[in-house]
Amino acid sequence: MWARVGLVGSVALGSVFWFQKNKTEASPYELKLIQVLFRHGARTPLKSIPDVLEAQWSPELLEAPAHTKIDYMVTDLEGGPRPPAPVEDSYRAKILTGGTYPGQLTTIGMQQLYDLGVRLRKKYIQEEPFLTPTFNPKEVYIRSTNIVRTIESAKCLVAGLFQQEQAGVVSILTDKAEKEVLYPNYHGCKLLKMLIGNRWAESSTLPDIAADLQNIQDDLGVDAQQRLDFILIRDDMVARETHGLPLPTVLEQWRSTIEQRAVDMIYHIYEPSKRQNLQMCVGPLLNMLVTNMEDKIQSSPSKQDRKLFLYSVHDTTLMPCLMALGVFDMKWPPYAADITLELYQHRQTNQHYVKVSYIDQDQKIPGCSNIYCPIDEFKAAMAVHSLPDDRYYALCESADDKRKL
Repeated sequence: MWARVGLVGSVALGSVFWFQKNKTEASPYELKLIQVLFRHGARTPLKSIPDVLEAQWSPELLEAPAHTKIDYMVTDLEGGPRPPAPVEDSYRAKILTGGTYPGQLTTIGMQQLYDLGVRLRKKYIQEEPFLTPTFNPKEVYIRSTNIVRTIESAKCLVAGLFQQEQAGVVSILTDKAEKEVLYPNYHGCKLLKMLIGNRWAESSTLPDIAADLQNIQDDLGVDAQQRLDFILIRDDMVARETHGLPLPTVLEQWRSTIEQRAVDMIYHIYEPSKRQNLQMCVGPLLNMLVTNMEDKIQSSPSKQDRKLFLYSVHDTTLMPCLMALGVFDMKWPPYAADITLELYQHRQTNQHYVKVSYIDQDQKIPGCSNIYCPIDEFKAAMAVHSLPDDRYYALCESADDKRKL
């Protein structure tokens, strides 16, 4: 009996190996390029809820695990010195109770990004040998916002993806604050500030949101004069829960309302039905993603070896991107969430296709006939919100003309 079970088991196991070996051969699509936009990992809150039980954010929560360390440097987009970082400077002007700065990547957050790297390794190195197992700067391009938590998140992902094996120093590129397009840049783009600035304040005054906010402030005992909104409350609540730190018990009964109202606020702020809002939030980023694919299709000599683009960004990047893609699920993206775009070429027809996934789940983009979206259909779907850099910067400055009118 044992012999028979062993034989059946080995036959079954053999068929699994055969399936895995032939899985990529059987696919009519050949992978050509991967682009991953990912949110940073768990962090300290940007601001504590005022007047309530303080959490102790001690420096021990920020220690880097040995397996996340790599040899890396941060440069500007041309490989020169890292630009000034006014956003990071604004965090470091404050200290949270316990002694750490707001918005800092924690040990848990580092591990989350390492785990995302391991997931990508399994998919693109082990199951389908697409990437070289050792980091190769010709194959991999890494860009981050110029904020420590996203830079460190990129480093941790690369450590997980390549298991700390690298041929040379890992360069993480970043842009100066006024030109940044990896998040909605209210400070660098006057038109975006004009379009969306007042929607932030307005979002807390919408009748249903304002009523819930009043009730939660009363329950928490927070002074009515304190500036409080659901995005701030959610940020502190999720940060505490992720790190096992105490939460005011009154928030337990409000958890689902806080989640929903924070999303309601952000949806009102970005207002995807107003095309220009999303254009100015993520238009240049969408254009960058499409351009990377076009360069690959045209076999641009400088990009021939490039196989992977990594973009280390924020929840406020992913949400307008998901809205522009038409697949936002009305849920706040968790730490280390990723949007992945894969470019394929059909082995028989040589036609190109794009497949989009969000947190490892394939998405069918509105305007696409299939999950494997023909490149022309994908470009047409993106054209609604995509903006070339020169057009974006011209529109940013056009706010001055509109004010004069």
